[in-house]
Amino acid sequence: MKIAVCLGNVPDTTTKVKFIDGIELDKSGIQWIINPWDELALTRAIELKEDGNNDVSSVTVITVGAKDSEPTIRKALAIGADDAIRIDADPTDALSVANELAEVIKGKDFDIIMCGIESSDYNGAAVGGMLAELIELPSVSAVSKLNINGDVVEMDRDIDGGKEVVSVQTPFIAIVQKGITKEPRIAAMRGIMMARKKPLVVVESSGNETMAEFAGFELPQPKAPCKMVDPENMAELVSLLQNEAKVL
Repeated sequence: MKIAVCLGNVPDTTTKVKFIDGIELDKSGIQWIINPWDELALTRAIELKEDGNNDVSSVTVITVGAKDSEPTIRKALAIGADDAIRIDADPTDALSVANELAEVIKGKDFDIIMCGIESSDYNGAAVGGMLAELIELPSVSAVSKLNINGDVVEMDRDIDGGKEVVSVQTPFIAIVQKGITKEPRIAAMRGIMMARKKPLVVVESSGNETMAEFAGFELPQPKAPCKMVDPENMAELVSLLQNEAKVL
């Protein structure tokens, strides 16, 4: 059984984001990381491979990105992925990324394709579902638990007021969220050294048409300074809530 994990290369969540003329992200000084939800998917895939009760033979990570995304891919290899594929394309929008992934995955014999439920940069939560449609495979979203039982994969999905248990035959796509594993795995020194020799294949973009464009970016307005109100002065508090905060 082979597992593929779709991996996003995103800015560290502590990065101070800046834009060039309001239309382009300023990439200077940004620390890039594995998308947190994809990192959880990768960790669970490696755990499944290490479990002697499963027949998982390999874990492959697939990324859509330019050459500057390779340090992030090498980190995934250091964590425990066996090999990697980088699709040499700019990940401009969800459909474009899904199309690029589909063109590569169609030619492979992966049994389980895992995607994080969303990315920490755009938070679109769309790539996994789009990918499933493009390669015509069943998908299960909001997966918080995944185990392999012979030829059947059993999963828990978080739903309103509880959870849903689903059994699926391979191949399929699992769109995972928090809970799929306890903590993301951290690369050990041995893994970092081994990652240098693991295969990282670069494939050309399929050249699919980009269906969306960004008109501009705008940072949120800075928060107003905090106002202290005497706890005995309820009239002033109510006035501020009504006239300034406009929540009453």
